[in-house]
Amino acid sequence: MRPSPSPRVTAYAGLTAIFLFAALALRRPELAVLALPFALPLGVGLRLARAPSVRVQVEVERATALEQDELEVELTVSSDAPVERLELVLVVPEGLEVVSGANAQSLRLGWEDERTLELRLRCVRWGNYQLGDIRLRARDRLGLTVWESRLDRKQRLRVYPLPETLRRIVRPVSTQLYAGNEVARQKGEGMEFADLRLFAPGDRVRSINWRASARRDELVVNERHPERNADVILFLDTFADARSGERSTLDLAVRATATLAARYLERRDRVGLVSFGGVLRWLTPGMGSTQRYRIVDALLESEIVFNYAWKDVSVIPARVLPPQALIVAVTPLLDDRAVEALADLRARRYDLAIVEVSPVGFTEPGQSEADKLAHRLWVLRRDEIRARYERLGVAVASWSDDAPLDAVLEGVRAFRRHAQISRV
Repeated sequence: MRPSPSPRVTAYAGLTAIFLFAALALRRPELAVLALPFALPLGVGLRLARAPSVRVQVEVERATALEQDELEVELTVSSDAPVERLELVLVVPEGLEVVSGANAQSLRLGWEDERTLELRLRCVRWGNYQLGDIRLRARDRLGLTVWESRLDRKQRLRVYPLPETLRRIVRPVSTQLYAGNEVARQKGEGMEFADLRLFAPGDRVRSINWRASARRDELVVNERHPERNADVILFLDTFADARSGERSTLDLAVRATATLAARYLERRDRVGLVSFGGVLRWLTPGMGSTQRYRIVDALLESEIVFNYAWKDVSVIPARVLPPQALIVAVTPLLDDRAVEALADLRARRYDLAIVEVSPVGFTEPGQSEADKLAHRLWVLRRDEIRARYERLGVAVASWSDDAPLDAVLEGVRAFRRHAQISRV
């Protein structure tokens, strides 16, 4: 701990100097005696002052949590020597809030004393947090010396986004060669009925359709659709976001992306991630719970990094975008670079679906007529961007936090079922 004089030291020193100066100026030695009550405790207190040795341990209930979860945090404070007054502050990062207890407390420690302080925190927003930044301030018995220090007992806390309710997902057009839960368009070994054909040497007996064979007086076998997996790339736009208070389009986009990743991985699909913004991040497609935690941990690092350099899809490594992959883009459609990159992906014949995290609810039209006109033109331009994608055969669903994500994706599924894919 580094020592520093308290205001009381300054007052005592000032009064002592005044009486001594008056004794010299007025040539009255008896005035110097009046400085003794101030000089004596000042000299004795500073002579006997010793820096305290305080130990603090921090224990967090668990290292991972979901948004709106509450965690118990326990601080253990101990010291071998007495500390007359100890002020302790646990710095709570933005995104966490104290529910019960106090993160700033004042206490007194005796010989070989130990105190346990408990508080409860609520996880307000997803993210990576370092919990354990402690500020200490101790005072001696006379309050003449103040020792201050900062302890680093940080423990990592991961707060994952709260998943949205999602019963059905956007089905890909093409599948891969590995077994999964998606019914392929090709014919092969599977469970879904596809067609009938004449028996050929090498066909299995169990594939024979005996009723159809009896009607035709020749052997007929069933053809089926195999169950395959798919490659899904989640495209997160981090070029820009709209914010209003504690709400932002980035928060909604991360929550939707994490939900989609979990649902596709449950279907045994290979899922990858591209965070396309001022900083480019990606994860190659993978399967299983390990890939899910990789994606969510990568999403926790998502932030808006302003960058004026023009970027297109050529900066994305080729292995991150497998052929015939379904690309689900989650974007507010605020930056022209992201808008053009998605159009370029469609031009490269990727199967593309867009979930637009609408920024309209985060904006106000303004008071003047010019501001209102500008807002209307901005909304019309957004309608034109969506219409452009629809002409390319790309489904665009506009989502805001007052509507369930499942209902929004139903519009994407309906568009993909009935729209004719355009040739670009």
